[in-house]
Amino acid sequence: MAFGCNGEAVIGESSDNATLLPKEEEEEETPLREHTKSCLPKTFANFFIAIVGAGVLGLPYTFMKTGWITGVLTLFAVAVLTYHGMMLLIHTRRRLDLTLIGDSKISSFGDLGFAVCGPVGRFAVDVMIVLSQSGFCIGYLIFIGNTLSHLVSLSKGFGIPLFSSAKSLYIWGCLPFQLGLTSIPSLTLLAPLSIFADIAQIGAMGVVMVEDVQTFTNQFPSGIEAFGTISTFYYGLGVALYSFEGVGMAIPLETEMKDKSKYGKVLALAMFFIALMYGTFGVMGYFAYGSSTKDIVLSNMEKGVLSTSVKLGLCVNLFFTFPLMLNPAFEVFERRFSNGNYCVWMRWILVLGVTMVALLVPNFADFMSLVGSSTCCALGFILPALFHYQVFKGEMDRKGAFMDLGLIVLGVFFGVTGTCYSLIEMFSQGKHV
Repeated sequence: MAFGCNGEAVIGESSDNATLLPKEEEEEETPLREHTKSCLPKTFANFFIAIVGAGVLGLPYTFMKTGWITGVLTLFAVAVLTYHGMMLLIHTRRRLDLTLIGDSKISSFGDLGFAVCGPVGRFAVDVMIVLSQSGFCIGYLIFIGNTLSHLVSLSKGFGIPLFSSAKSLYIWGCLPFQLGLTSIPSLTLLAPLSIFADIAQIGAMGVVMVEDVQTFTNQFPSGIEAFGTISTFYYGLGVALYSFEGVGMAIPLETEMKDKSKYGKVLALAMFFIALMYGTFGVMGYFAYGSSTKDIVLSNMEKGVLSTSVKLGLCVNLFFTFPLMLNPAFEVFERRFSNGNYCVWMRWILVLGVTMVALLVPNFADFMSLVGSSTCCALGFILPALFHYQVFKGEMDRKGAFMDLGLIVLGVFFGVTGTCYSLIEMFSQGKHV
């Protein structure tokens, strides 16, 4: 969700809800919506809201696996590359806008994919959007199930697959309510919940950091490592990619910005601030609990009224954020299989699929790494560089071509290796569950 300068809430999209396109493709065209233009502070806030999510709570555990210096360096490297990928999308969008007929403008990542590569480009973006948004929602359910099972421990499940643990019972308990929430056709009714989610997220981070300082000052934990192995580096890379995923918002936020000439500076400042905040949060959490750091750092907090309130607040926050995050995937499915019309049973099938996957994944941070390596790498590195190269290849020099092609190769390499290492880690964890 984003905000205009007058404070009015508007829904930002990680997908391609509004489609542009040339006159000859009118069958795929959807009218663009007019939004209030955003001033610089609001654009900065919108970037923060678009990028910062529940993934930050898995960073201390990630630093435990990668080593804190490796973790910090990886975070800042991913921040720089993500910024570069977003700016590639903006430069490509601006160039293509000069050649479009009439008032049609590119307003989303999917629009850009279609304008550059036709239906294949849009399909590639659609697939990555569905996988990434579904992955985020799977992570939410894992977080809710694990957190509630620590707060209110149910001794046993029903002794049958998918119902055998307290975590699985809590995830199943969310299903009927999520079916109801995702049946709401309009996001406008759910938009206020996003504000609560952001406040709860920032509040939880503040409480955890205070707890970290108190724990660290009382007793320095054992097992603090500065560096890890090659395999743990790829693990950390996936988590960092997951934590910075927001490339789908690059074009919508630039479209809504009042002074577009300052977009790059505002984005750079936001990415630096978020990377600094992530690094501080990850280091403090790891230094507080050392080798005992859990995949969701909230689980390390001692039981009490404050910690319980924070955990419950985050669970409620993610519970209501779930339909907002899954909405881009609904839009893709309904556009492709229902002529853009609302289809409740299609939404329910997707929600059920997301729930089933969440039941099979034991660890929150491990799944973050998998989603980051497999989908966020493509959205943040490969597709932006590919689209930019396709549009500018006739006029760029060797250095420009090398940078675009290099980012594509780097994205493919990191995506494949990171996905493999994440799957190995998940399966090894599953054997011990």
